[in-house]
Amino acid sequence: MSDNECEGSSKRKLTMSFDPKTIEHLGINMYSSLPNALAELVANAYDADARAVYINLTDKEGQKSVEVVDDGCGMDFDEINDKFLRIGRNRRKDGAKTSPSGRKATGKKGLGKLALFGLCDVIDIETVKESSGEKTKFTLNRNAINAAHGHAYEPEFRIVTDAKDKGTTIKLQNLKRKSAFDKEELADSLARLFDCFDTNFRCYISFNGDEDIEVDNKRKFKNIDGQFSWSLPEFSKDIKLDYLHKREIKGKIISAKTPLKAGLRGIILFANGRLVNAAEFFGIPTSSHVFSYLAGWLDVDFVDDIPEDVIATNRQSLNWDNPALEGLRQFLEQILRKVIADWRDKRKEANKNEAMKAANIDEERWLNTQSERTRPLVKEIMTIASNPDDEEKEKGKLLRFVHDNVLREYAEYHLHYLHPLIIRASEQAYRGEDYYGACFHAVTCYTQKIRECVDFPDSSDVNLIGRYFGYEENERTTGKLSVTEKYKSSDDIILDKDTKKGIEDGHKCLSEGMIRAFRNPLAHKVPYNLRKSKLLTDLDCLDALSLLSHLFRRLDDAIEVYNSEKMARDTGSDKQT
Repeated sequence: MSDNECEGSSKRKLTMSFDPKTIEHLGINMYSSLPNALAELVANAYDADARAVYINLTDKEGQKSVEVVDDGCGMDFDEINDKFLRIGRNRRKDGAKTSPSGRKATGKKGLGKLALFGLCDVIDIETVKESSGEKTKFTLNRNAINAAHGHAYEPEFRIVTDAKDKGTTIKLQNLKRKSAFDKEELADSLARLFDCFDTNFRCYISFNGDEDIEVDNKRKFKNIDGQFSWSLPEFSKDIKLDYLHKREIKGKIISAKTPLKAGLRGIILFANGRLVNAAEFFGIPTSSHVFSYLAGWLDVDFVDDIPEDVIATNRQSLNWDNPALEGLRQFLEQILRKVIADWRDKRKEANKNEAMKAANIDEERWLNTQSERTRPLVKEIMTIASNPDDEEKEKGKLLRFVHDNVLREYAEYHLHYLHPLIIRASEQAYRGEDYYGACFHAVTCYTQKIRECVDFPDSSDVNLIGRYFGYEENERTTGKLSVTEKYKSSDDIILDKDTKKGIEDGHKCLSEGMIRAFRNPLAHKVPYNLRKSKLLTDLDCLDALSLLSHLFRRLDDAIEVYNSEKMARDTGSDKQT
């Protein structure tokens, strides 16, 4: 024993006492994991106005220990008795709510030091109150505490005089853990238990005296390859739910590019720099795989000011059944739902851009070169292909869409955008590989449509075409079917005489040609021979049906004008009568 070290006087003693409700709060094994237990000592250092806390891990010849050193204000002998050794003391009520530097106390129940016995049986402590010149050394022994059976426990101590430093050192001896120390893993874990690390409070970890690594707030998401982020309160200010503390909730939610490990998912809640609720999604069903991508942290300091005790003893969860937290849960749910909706939109756009880049496709050019019919199909394909929902389900949607809209059975047939009546007339024969028959039925449908309009049943099809198509200067009074008149009347387009004659006569000739090529041969010969001849292939048939569809759409225009003028003539006759 040195000259300035003396045995404890019989007039002075250290006493660990228990408030009556201690046993209700705590079994001695509150924490069994190293990060959660050490978090109690880091929190004590923060509450003691420390600017730095050092965690020294030691593993030599199988003997493991942890030493936690801080440069805080330390404790004198009376404070050790009245504060540190008084289990179950509510420091918020019994002492100042803030430290001399203005830090709000993170500890509340005064139970954390017993949690250290979940890691070891012996704890050595030494502490120096600033400017006191006196260092107090004492040891807490788990077996001795158990032997006290709830009565006052009096640990052995020594007093060292002329101490010039300040702060507290706590050493956990002969740890029970068998696994090796990993200071990087410990640093990452501690970063997810605190949100108070900054230039005014720093935490360092070393192993067997090697170089320190720093625990900082960035480590929370160090292992997350972030893609999008949402900062609060900016992101949540537009949420319509009227919640008193909505502007006080601060933090960040991020999404990863790839699914996160289970331990990284969810939103952590902190109050005054310390964890109060482990990562979760606040009651939202997590069946969608979006929840595999989300992580974050939010500061909800105001929960520390709720009069009732709403923070669990192990600080892993809030008491969500308490009515005082109902508004918070509802607001957090609204925040997450908004994040999820925004994530889906952003993820779709990002997925689409990545897919287009990988396929070397110019999206703008692809869309701008589509027709009014095909542009919606291209957009829908891109939407389904870029959907961030379940990949296997989306593959099924994409296959179904392509099947129904792009490459269904007999895809070539449907890709020619045939007139609906041509499809109705020809599809059965086409599927049966009767290509002449398909064209025959299509031409028949075409001429039958003309007959229905003009009521001219007793002429051949060719004569029918010659009677009602072709250019005449007085066609509007002779009942001609004009394929150009609709556009002249609707858009005030003036077609010169030669242009109009060319289009009208051309339509007449094309129509007569289709009849001579595909109706007349089957009207006089056995269809079987034509089918077997291979004279008309499936592609020849599709080309012919496409031309017929063109003629049919021109016919639709002509019939529209014809019926309109016929109605005008009939109305005029009624008026004259």
